[in-house]
Parts: sequence; structure tokens; C-alpha cells
Amino acid sequence: MSTPLRVLMAQLNLRVGDIPGNTSRVIETALKARDEHQADLVLFPELALSGYPPEDLLLRPSLELRINEALERIKSEVSGITLVLGYPRYVEGALYNMAGVIRDGELICEYAKQCLPNYQVFDEQRYFVAGTQPGVFEHQGVRIGLSICEDIWHSAPTEQLAEAGVDLVLSLNASPYHMGKELQRAEVVAQRARQVSAPVVYLNQTGGQDELIFDGNSLLISAEGETLFRGAHCEEALYTASFDPATGTLTPEQASVPAQALEANVYQALVMGVRDYVNKNGFPGVVLGLSGGIDSALSVAVAVDALGADRVEAVMMPFRWTSSMSVEDAEAEAKALGIKYDVISIEPLYDSFMQQLQGQLAGYAPDTTEENLQARCRGVLLMAISNKKGYLVLTTGNKSEMAVGYSTLYGDMAGGFDVLKDIPKTLVYQLSRYRNTLSPVIPQRVIDRPPSAELAPDQTDQDNLPDYDVLDRILELYVERDYSAQAIIDEGFEPADVNRVIRLVDINEYKRRQAPVGPRVTERGFGRDRRYPITSGWKAGI
Repeated sequence: MSTPLRVLMAQLNLRVGDIPGNTSRVIETALKARDEHQADLVLFPELALSGYPPEDLLLRPSLELRINEALERIKSEVSGITLVLGYPRYVEGALYNMAGVIRDGELICEYAKQCLPNYQVFDEQRYFVAGTQPGVFEHQGVRIGLSICEDIWHSAPTEQLAEAGVDLVLSLNASPYHMGKELQRAEVVAQRARQVSAPVVYLNQTGGQDELIFDGNSLLISAEGETLFRGAHCEEALYTASFDPATGTLTPEQASVPAQALEANVYQALVMGVRDYVNKNGFPGVVLGLSGGIDSALSVAVAVDALGADRVEAVMMPFRWTSSMSVEDAEAEAKALGIKYDVISIEPLYDSFMQQLQGQLAGYAPDTTEENLQARCRGVLLMAISNKKGYLVLTTGNKSEMAVGYSTLYGDMAGGFDVLKDIPKTLVYQLSRYRNTLSPVIPQRVIDRPPSAELAPDQTDQDNLPDYDVLDRILELYVERDYSAQAIIDEGFEPADVNRVIRLVDINEYKRRQAPVGPRVTERGFGRDRRYPITSGWKAGI
């Protein structure tokens, strides 16, 4: 009678570059898996020792020494359980994205990732050499095949495992989040399970890393492609499963985490992204401008949920065009959230700047220069608070505004992290309504009123932009799906709107290059995901 193999999935939030710290987490978790969960095998994420993505840290001369020291430490401090973990590894001068199997002080198997992604946010071909051979080892009579992240999205590595006759597949992943990604993964892993005729243990890491979000959502998939278990979204967790060699069945030992609605899913990702960026970079807290508008209202709510009210400070910076409604609503939200709140008028700063500039500006009619100066006064105040207190300035621009340049360099763009950088305006409204279902902190009239930068009398965003429902759909087609101008027009949009929006997107690349990082939640975010030249003669059209 065969003995079931108990596998523990360690869905961890690791820190890029902290090889000693990550090694300690691996050791601590392995011992816990052995002693508290009676696991025979513990699975860790892709590149667990270095964190993912390590980017050009992989080029540091001491990388090889540090990884070798980490592996030796694991081999010496852990026994009585098998570890499967990821790390970068030099072999004969070539660097591989490796998965290793360690048991009682011995490295019994290594597998080099074969499919190196080089699209969207990935550039693994910059660093790694692709492997060519399957990784298969035996444990308690079970033939186990290894797969690393992108490998599972292609059929060839799985075909090798099928030919090798494996009973079980372990997949180590650092798969970034975007909306709907967890459903795509489940479909792909199901295809591979059916292809190899074996269950798949799919482990994904969690945590925020600069603009990337890793959402967890680890999976257990049967040989028939059925989803047996889905792990938590954007949370650390340890999950166990039992594999029966006699029947080839994989059985989860806990219930699946229920699927979330889109708004809850995205909101939780934003919270984790803010929390990890602030905490992993050692900031004591954050400060932001609270304008009475919906973007800053949602941003401050995310910040409080991520860090706690005692680590969040907001400043209302009114000007002569700021409505009393905005002042009242900003104060109401600050009180509802229990954060430190201050009001600093920018009138004296603005007047002083204008007085000093009167010679330079003489003879010119008022235009956006005066509007931008208001935003820059606010940026100076926030950065001064940041410098003095060590707080990170959170900016509040959304993806729709960033796309068309509806923002001010060194003004509302001044800061270190943009909570809503990849959130279209229409989604901002959805998330705000969702947040109020948890507890009502965003005044309803902030959600209901027409959006305005309040940089001029009676100003609204739609004075200069199409309605956001129209704008966001055009932006999705152009930015995320690469439609041409004509193809977007063919979808039923007004040619004047399409051509104007595309022109604004193209000419504002220089602004986006200077914008803070922010959490990526769409399939193509601005930054490392979408890279267009600033200086270009390209003309939009067909």
C-alpha cells in the first residue's frame, strides 16, 4: 500500500535582493512545513532566493557567491523534508533561472527554465540562458516533473515531462497580476495537466515589487484539468495537499478561497502594492494632497487600508477657485478615516510667484501657465513635508489623465508613488463605490459631482476631454490593444475624438517618463510595459 505524498505550497511575499533574508524565510518555512504540517515536500516560488524580478542585480559580480552561500546554508540547516525552490545559478559561466531540489544536505536535482519571457514587463533573455532538458526526480516512489513559470504557458516543456512519464508536476511561479490573470492561468494550467496526464501543483508568489503586483492565487489542478483548489489573492499563505501514488489523485487539505468581484480584486491589489512599496523601502508613513476630488479620496482610502491611519497624513491646499464643497468633503473624509489633516492655503505662494514673474510674463495673456503654477505650489509644499518627516509623497493621478497628459510636471506629478497610475477614471468610480461598501469614507457627492481640477472658475475635466466613458474606451483600444486610429473610428467613435486623444497620448510620453511608479493592474501599464519614443516622427493613422 503506497504512502501519500504531502506537499506544502509556500505562497510567500519575498524581497528582491535580500538573499540572506529570503534564505531565512525559506529555512523557517521549511521547518514549519516539516514540524507543524508534517509535509514531505515544500515548494517555493520562482527565484525565491533573489526575489523576482531581480533585474540588473543579476549582473552583480557577487551574485554567484551569495547564492552559493545561501544554498549551503539551506543544506546545512534543513533536514527531514524535501525543498523545491528557485534561484539564479551560474553553470560553466552561463546564468540560468533554476529550480533546485534539496534533501538532507544534498542537491539532488536542478532544472533550468526553458521558456524565457521577453515581452510586456519581462526581459529574462537579457540575463538568462535557456535550458533544454526536463527536470525529473523521484520522491517516495513518485516521479515528479519541474516547471518554472513561463514553461507552463508553452507545450514543449510539458511534452518532455509527458514523455518522461511523470506522476506529478510542480510549477514554481512569479506571475505578475493584471485583471483577469487568475482565470487565464487556470485555463492554461488545465491544458498542461491534460497534456501530461498528471496533476499540477501551481505555486505563485505574492507581494508588490515596484510597479508589479504578484497576486498569489496558487492552484491545484487535477490530471483531467479540474481546478481542485485556488489560494488567496494578494496574501501570504501556506497550503497543503496530499498526492496518492496509487490513484494519481491530488487532494487539497483546505477549502478554496472564494473568487472575488473585480472591484474587490483590484482594490486588494492596490492596497498590497502601496503597503509593500512603503514598507519594503522603509518609509515611516505617507503624505498626499487631499483635494476633495474622487482621485485623492480613493488614494487616501487605499493608503489607510494599507498602512493604518497613524501612518497617513493629508493636506488640503485650497486656492481662490477651490469650492467650499471640496474643502468640506476633504475634511469629512479625513475625519472618517481618522488621519492627521491640515489645511495650507497656496494663495500667498502663488501671489509671490506671480509677483516675481511679472516681468517675464508681461504682455502674455493668462493660459495654462497660471493653472500649472497652482499645482506646482502644492507640489512644493508636499515635498517639503516629505523631506522634513521622511514621508513618501503619494500622487493621485489616474491612468486616463496620465495617458493624455492631464497633469502637471513638478506639480501634481511630484511624488514617489502613484496609487492610481494604472487605474482608468471609470474604474476609479467603481473602486470608490466598492470601498464605501466596506465603510462609508468617501462622501457621496465626491462620487456624484463632475470631476474638476479646480484650476480655473467653473472648470470641469470634460471642458477639455471627451466623457470618461468614451475616453477610457479609446485609450483601452489604443494603449492596451494597439488599435490604429482608423480601427478605433471603425468601432463607432467620432473621428475628431479619436484623433485628438491619440495625439495627446503620443505627445505626452515625455511626461510619463518622469512620472512616479505605481501598481500595474491592466495588461499594459505605462512604464516598463509600454515603451514609446519621446522624439518621434510617427504619424497616427491606419
